[in-house]
Amino acid sequence: MRPESTVVAHDFLAMGTSCCLFAVDRPVSRLRAGELWVRRLAARLTRFSADSELSRLNAAAGEWMPISADFEAALRAALRASEMSAGLVNAGVLPALLAAGYTRSLADGPPSAALMQGQPPARLPEVLDVGRRRARVRPGAGIDLGGIAKGWMADRLCELIGPNAVVNLGGDLRAVGGGPRGQGWPVRMGDVTLMLRGHGAATSSVRRRRWAGGHHLIDPRTGLPAETGLEEVSVVAAGGFEAEVVAKTALLLGPNLAPAYCAAHAMAWWLDGRHDG
Repeated sequence: MRPESTVVAHDFLAMGTSCCLFAVDRPVSRLRAGELWVRRLAARLTRFSADSELSRLNAAAGEWMPISADFEAALRAALRASEMSAGLVNAGVLPALLAAGYTRSLADGPPSAALMQGQPPARLPEVLDVGRRRARVRPGAGIDLGGIAKGWMADRLCELIGPNAVVNLGGDLRAVGGGPRGQGWPVRMGDVTLMLRGHGAATSSVRRRRWAGGHHLIDPRTGLPAETGLEEVSVVAAGGFEAEVVAKTALLLGPNLAPAYCAAHAMAWWLDGRHDG
């Protein structure tokens, strides 16, 4: 008979969201080290601290800036997300976010302003250059890594924790290994539970980070908070980063195009909104 496996878990708050780590037959110290890794990397990638690498890059717009290897990898991930989504997942929407009132972390209180008219941002490759350990943004542009960073971080952290683990960073999830019973890790999506093994999952939603007249998801076709008829999309894909990109792209495509897009790019999906039938 197969011996019972021991599952360790660790919860914490980081990046303005709830994070959960699970692993089989690993010391809890490994998960605590994972939390420290998340906090250190998030401190480099946040736009809500003037000392972060991201904020310093945005402040130095027009000039090449030396960057760390981790920050370079995150920026390259943002460029991949733009390519994968035909420009719909655009990390260069920071000016539109600021114009919509999202000027501070929601933990410090909800924004009060909202745009009535928007300016569509340029495609990310037109405003962001990334070289070896250096990067540059175009004057007038700005980068916000948002959910792209969480999906990318979930993939990296899951591999660091061990061969049988789950990382959930505020809805961006990666699962590896067979779980405690060898059948996969149970993950709820909509009204069903899926057993994930070597997969990623992500949810993109406009229901939580909202304020009067707006929310955090900018539609790069308009420069305004997205209003597509979908309010939440969850998908399963090969990894957490890929799932994040597919979920966000599907939400921006809306209920008419999202089902076909998900069928082509996701292993499973769940759509919810005012007009999704």
